Amino acid sequence: MKQLSTKVTSNGHGQDSSYFLGWEEYEKNPYDEIKNPNGMIQMGLAENQLCFDLIESWLAKNPDAASLKRNGQSIFRELALFQDYHGMPEFKKAMAEFMEEIRGNRVTFDPKKIVLAAGSTSANETLMFCLAEPGDAFLLPTPYYPGFDRDLKWRTGAEIVPIHCSSSNGFQITEAALQQAYQQANKLDLKVKGVLVTNPSNPLGTALTRRELNLLVDFITSKNIHLISDEIYSGTMFGFEQFISVMDVLKDKKLENTEVSKRVHVVYSLSKDLGLPGFRVGAIYSNDEMIVSAATKMSSFGLVSSQTQYLLSALLSDKKFTSQYLEENQKRLKSRQKRLVSGLESAGITCLRSNAGLFCWVDMRHLLDTNTFEAELDLWKKIVYNVKLNISPGSSCHCTEPGWFRVCFANMSEDTLDLALKRLKTFVESTDCGRMISRSSHERLKSLRKKTVSNWVFRVSWSDRVPDER
Repeated sequence: MKQLSTKVTSNGHGQDSSYFLGWEEYEKNPYDEIKNPNGMIQMGLAENQLCFDLIESWLAKNPDAASLKRNGQSIFRELALFQDYHGMPEFKKAMAEFMEEIRGNRVTFDPKKIVLAAGSTSANETLMFCLAEPGDAFLLPTPYYPGFDRDLKWRTGAEIVPIHCSSSNGFQITEAALQQAYQQANKLDLKVKGVLVTNPSNPLGTALTRRELNLLVDFITSKNIHLISDEIYSGTMFGFEQFISVMDVLKDKKLENTEVSKRVHVVYSLSKDLGLPGFRVGAIYSNDEMIVSAATKMSSFGLVSSQTQYLLSALLSDKKFTSQYLEENQKRLKSRQKRLVSGLESAGITCLRSNAGLFCWVDMRHLLDTNTFEAELDLWKKIVYNVKLNISPGSSCHCTEPGWFRVCFANMSEDTLDLALKRLKTFVESTDCGRMISRSSHERLKSLRKKTVSNWVFRVSWSDRVPDER
C-alpha cells in the first residue's frame, strides 16, 4: 500500500465540522428563485454582496483598469510576466491608504511593512509559520471562526487553546478568562506564543471595545507574547461608533516603535469590506522586520496576481470612490442587519446586539429540547434539512453555551432574506415552544433581551468606544 503523509490521512482540516457540512448540503440543493424555489438558502456564508453595483459602476467608468491598459495602451505583456513577490509598490501603497481611511486616518501604515497574501487564510497561516513551532499554542476567544481550526493548525502543527467567553457579559474578553486560558495551556505543557482575535468578531458581529484592546495589549506585554488582530471586517462597522484598531491602542499607549509593537501584527483582506473573496487579496502588517522578510519569502506559495493588483490599485487609489463606497456600504449593512433582526424578533428569536460584520449571533436557546450540544445539533439538522436554511451552529464556533447560531444576511437579496425568515417563523410556530410564545410573552422576551444583552452592549457601544477615552 502506498504510504501517505498524515496531512492526507488525518482529519485535521476540519472538513467534518457542521460548519462545512452545512455548505455541502447547500451545494446539493441550492435555492434559486426561478429554478429551485424550494431549495436550501445559504445563510452560512459570510459574503458581502450588497455593494457590487458600486464596483461595477466604477469599472464601467474606468475601462482601462479592467482592460489592463494604462493611458489607453495595453500593458498585458507587462502584467503577464513574472512579478517579484514583494508586490507592486503602487498596490501596497493603495492598500495602506485604504486601511488608514477605514480607521479614520488616525493611524498610518507603512507600505514597506505590508506582506501580500492570497487572502486572510494564507495571511494567518503564514503568521503561524513565522511565530510558532509545531506544538506551540495561540489563545483564541470563543466563539471563533470555525475555519481557524484549519487555517492556524492543519499545516503548521500549532495548537489552539480557547479563551472561554460567555453570554453573561455579551462574550466580552476578560482578564480572568485570559489568565485561565494561559494556565490551561501550561497544564497541557503547551508553550503560548500569542493571542489571536478577530476585530470585529466573527461570529459575534461586534467590535472589540477599547477596554478589551487595552487588556489584550497589557496581557501580551506582561507575558512577552504576540498579538494577531485579524481586522478583515474593519470596514463593515455600521453603528454610530468608530472602529478601534489595535494600532489605535498602540498609538494611544505610546507603544509605537517599541518592542511591544514588534509583537503586534494585523491581518487584513478585501474579501469582506469590498466583497471580493474570489480575488484572493490578503495582507499582513508587522513592525518586525524579520517577520516581514520571512513572510514575504513565504508569500511565494500564495501570491496575488499582477492583474488583480493592477486593477485594485486603480480602484483603491480613487479616493472619491472609496469614501463613497465605505459610507454606502455602512448604510446598506445597517439596513440589512435591521431587516434580519426584525424578522427574527417576529418569530420570537433575539440576537446579540451587533455593530459590524455580515452576520448576527442568534439566540435559539429557547428552542432546544435540552440544554446540550446534542440538542443544538438536533435543532440545526431540523433547520438545515426541514426548513432548508444553512446556518452555523455555535458548537462549530467552539461556543461554550448550546443554542447560539451564526446567521449571515449580506450574501443574498432582500426577497431571499424575507423568504428565509418566513420559513424560520413557520418552523418556530410549529414547535411546542413556538406555540407557547403568545404575543404577550413575545413582548416579555423582547423586554428581557433589552434588560440583559442589549443593555450591556448599549453601554459598551456608546460609552466604552468614545474616541478620546483611554
